[in-house]
Amino acid sequence: MKDEIQYDDFVKLDIRVAKVIAAEPIEGADKLLKITLDVGDLGERTVAAGIKAWYEPEDLVGKTVTYLANLAPRKLRGVESQGMLLAGGEEEVALLAPEKPLVPGSIVR
Repeated sequence: MKDEIQYDDFVKLDIRVAKVIAAEPIEGADKLLKITLDVGDLGERTVAAGIKAWYEPEDLVGKTVTYLANLAPRKLRGVESQGMLLAGGEEEVALLAPEKPLVPGSIVR
């Protein structure tokens, strides 16, 4: 288990529901896909996600996902990743998604 955090640390995370509007491989990257998200009032965001082994780009379009919106941007293989998709698993990875339909941009609490 990682180090224990306080509630005040958790509330700093801006976790949102997002809808995948585009996905494509990143040239020269074995593990990364470039994902474009609709995050409601936050607009469109781009994420470089290391999920290529588990997901085909065309299968992601239209999916609702969970997105960490306030992670500092980071350039990966020439793509500025503006946050992170949340997923679980080790050998088999699954993106986390709400159990009911939610509007893109909805806050995860």
